[in-house]
Amino acid sequence: MAANRSIDNFWAVIPAGGAGTRLWPLSRAGAPKFLHDLTGSGMSLLQETWARLAPLAEERFVVVTGRAHRAAVTEQLPSLGPGAVLAEPSPRDSMAAIGLAAALLERDDPDAVMGSFAADHVIADHEAFSESVRVAVDAARADWLVTLGIEPTFPSSAFGYIHLGEDLPGVTGARAVRAFVEKPSTDVAEGYLATGAYRWNAGMFVVRPGVLLDLLARWHPEFAAALRAIAADVSLLEELWPTLPKIALDHAIAEPAAEAGRVAVVPASFAWDDVGDFDSLAGLLDRSGAGTTVLGDSSLVRVFESSGLVVPRSGRVVAVVGLDDVVVVDTPDALLVTTRERAQQVKEIVAGLRDADRHDLT
Repeated sequence: MAANRSIDNFWAVIPAGGAGTRLWPLSRAGAPKFLHDLTGSGMSLLQETWARLAPLAEERFVVVTGRAHRAAVTEQLPSLGPGAVLAEPSPRDSMAAIGLAAALLERDDPDAVMGSFAADHVIADHEAFSESVRVAVDAARADWLVTLGIEPTFPSSAFGYIHLGEDLPGVTGARAVRAFVEKPSTDVAEGYLATGAYRWNAGMFVVRPGVLLDLLARWHPEFAAALRAIAADVSLLEELWPTLPKIALDHAIAEPAAEAGRVAVVPASFAWDDVGDFDSLAGLLDRSGAGTTVLGDSSLVRVFESSGLVVPRSGRVVAVVGLDDVVVVDTPDALLVTTRERAQQVKEIVAGLRDADRHDLT
């Protein structure tokens, strides 16, 4: 289909970082959620991300990950060419990771348009996704910083929002961004949905590398200069990387650029999930909203008059009796039992383990 044809000079950048602490004990610092199959597809989230981008980018990929995960990323994506996996010396948040990829692409391909798509998102409708990316690339070639706005399905207080502006001249299907809005209360989010003028901010950006770095230079000139210096001489990576600010791309560039009238959005029609916690995962796996879903070997699970999510990963039989909306995650060295309602608080367990120096479990 036309939507899946390769886009000239389009580079897919995949930031693959974060520990996914709300998905503990399945997701760990040494094996974060993007390396796991969380959909039952037989592919990890990282591999699924690559699969939906490959028809658009062919072999033009840059994956930015931590040094501890480089070997696993390379093993899961064996088709990536030499140098396609960049290993960060230390975590510096998304602006540094995406900015480093931009600096290298600015150096190597003057006609490049890059799209940054996180390694841990789930998007089933590849055709609709591809069409949205094509529109975003058209807008990016006109020097806009472009984001994909996800149509909200409920008044979430867990996501930031994008306030839609007027139609973008010359690019059908794109609109100007009035503002990025921080995570609101549920009541405020209900008001956003009622207007129809807001979209979820999924952190997906399409832009020419030079435009991204020029925008960064406008608000953080030393940051942009350091990234360009690393691209010019990669031996400076170890020296300069620790000096880079820890800041997300949204805060460093997107929010001020929106106020300056430099950001566009493509309102997307595809379903999207960032698999942020076990409640999200349970809903993703069981669209009916009833019964108990098993992620893994169902022969190890016995359920009676219960509902929720069970993840058997220890080889033991897991039995659940008379519990509604339960989450049970059984791994060889840790067992989690909670409810879907309290799933966001799993991160507090991870924080406590770190405070207790139990890094072997995190």
